[in-house]
Amino acid sequence: MSDGATVTFQVHLGAGPRTQKEIRLGAAPPAVAPPPGRIPRVARLMALAIRFERLVRSGEVRDYAEIARLGHVTRARMSQITNLLNLAPDIQEAILFLPRVAKGDVGITERHLRPIVACPDWREQRRMWKSLTAEA
Repeated sequence: MSDGATVTFQVHLGAGPRTQKEIRLGAAPPAVAPPPGRIPRVARLMALAIRFERLVRSGEVRDYAEIARLGHVTRARMSQITNLLNLAPDIQEAILFLPRVAKGDVGITERHLRPIVACPDWREQRRMWKSLTAEA
């Protein structure tokens, strides 16, 4: 038997442990707008280089030449990208966390970093990086 009573409440889906969906009580939190601008291309390339190294070390791919074939890029371009791994760790971190750039703004590019990457001495790399970022 139903007496006609209705219970109403708000629910929304949220991420639970291990990114499983959960039903949660209450209104959904307001959507967060992404910050203005875009992530610099050199930061994306740095992240790719780190990812490629992880793929090779884990054995998921045989070598960087295989990644180049899969990504439809030349082995020379793959070398340019993976050479970013030769930078001092603090420079790599600084590249990954470069501020977003506005439309049309280029900022620091991979080409700007080639002389720094070619230098094997991390102290000298840091000096060159400081000089490069002071100009930008």
